[in-house]
Formats: sequence, C-alpha cells, structure tokens
Amino acid sequence: MAMKTEHELHKRRFSRNMGVGLLLVGFVVIIFGLTVVKVKQLGAIQGFDHVVRPELIAPQEGEADK
Repeated sequence: MAMKTEHELHKRRFSRNMGVGLLLVGFVVIIFGLTVVKVKQLGAIQGFDHVVRPELIAPQEGEADK
C-alpha cells in the first residue's frame, strides 16, 4: 500500500534540498569560471616547471643587453 498524499514535512525538505542544490551548482559554476579564466591567462605567462629559463631572469645591473 503506497502513500498517495505528500506530507508537509516532505515539501519543506524538498525546498531546502533545492536551495542547497542550487547553492552547490552556483559554487561549481564560480569555480569553473575562475579555472577557465586562469587557464586562458596561462598562455601569456610561462609556468614553473623546475627549469631555469634565461628570459625569466631579470638582468643584473651593469650587464649589457643582448
């Protein structure tokens, strides 16, 4: 025998669950957006890969431009 009517408690739980679900989706969208922006900016910036790159080292004073 299945219950046909929905209790008021279930309606309140559903609305709370929807609110929490929407907040989680919003958080995921924000994190995803920040990740996309950061990845797009990495094209202009050289990353740290444990290799010395001369173009990243600032020239010392008195050193001639090459």
